[in-house]
Amino acid sequence: MSETGPQVTIYTRPWCGSVMRVKRWLDRRGISYTEIDISKDRKAARHVEELNGGYRSVPTLLIDGEYVATEPSTAELEKLFR
Repeated sequence: MSETGPQVTIYTRPWCGSVMRVKRWLDRRGISYTEIDISKDRKAARHVEELNGGYRSVPTLLIDGEYVATEPSTAELEKLFR
């Protein structure tokens, strides 16, 4: 974690309801993140597949470069960002 907070990366697809929910949750708490759209980035899509057992499941979250969750619930987000 940096002094300004964790570096959050979220792998997304623009049409995904779960992505929208997680982004809203992060935005409401002022948590900044880098968004990577796997529908536009093949390398990122392959990385998501590697993290998720061959599936392009989104949202996939990394904190400080480490995989932490795929399709997290609100309760999981609360635990991750205490």
